[in-house]
Amino acid sequence: MSDVNSQEHWESVYSTKSESELSWTQSEPSLSLSFIRDLCPAGGRVIDIGGGASRLAERLLESNYAVSVLDISATAISRSRARLGAAAAKINWITADVTSLASVGEFELWHDRAVFHFLTEAAERQKYIALLERSVVAGGHAIIATFALDGPQRCSGLEVCRYDGSSLAREIGGGFELLGSESEMHFTPWGKPQSFQYSLFRRNHVLPR
Repeated sequence: MSDVNSQEHWESVYSTKSESELSWTQSEPSLSLSFIRDLCPAGGRVIDIGGGASRLAERLLESNYAVSVLDISATAISRSRARLGAAAAKINWITADVTSLASVGEFELWHDRAVFHFLTEAAERQKYIALLERSVVAGGHAIIATFALDGPQRCSGLEVCRYDGSSLAREIGGGFELLGSESEMHFTPWGKPQSFQYSLFRRNHVLPR
């Protein structure tokens, strides 16, 4: 899927469906919050990839993190900005395809719930990983959640790639060390179970060139 078609697809999804019609909607991002608090002290810089319509950013803001949100859909971001009101100005909002950027800044923690598994082309994954490596400081962390090996094969009309901790670590490569992974059974707003896995990574120290 080209960058333009990707953006058109997700704009269409968010423009035509309410939160209760989106399978990935969470009323509270409890597991993500728990991991972030364990890995990154309050005040740290956190970026949420694909978090345009998620409530994670506002929960992090309440805990005094420095928050950035990247999403391909301007409509998804607009929903969150409207919900947050004046507090939205405290968040750095980035409307872009994560595979098309040279830089988003530096962060102690990178969080991605359900973007990486949509990258079905090797070239897309390589661009994502290159940005991940440039963005997370040495000793920082990444939390990447995807559909598990027994999870759905398609989502929102698109094919996905499924992972466990080991296969995701092989894909991410030597720039990061896998610290562990945890399963989650997510239930869609209409009660359908979806099997996810969350993998936790630490950025390896980069040797000077």
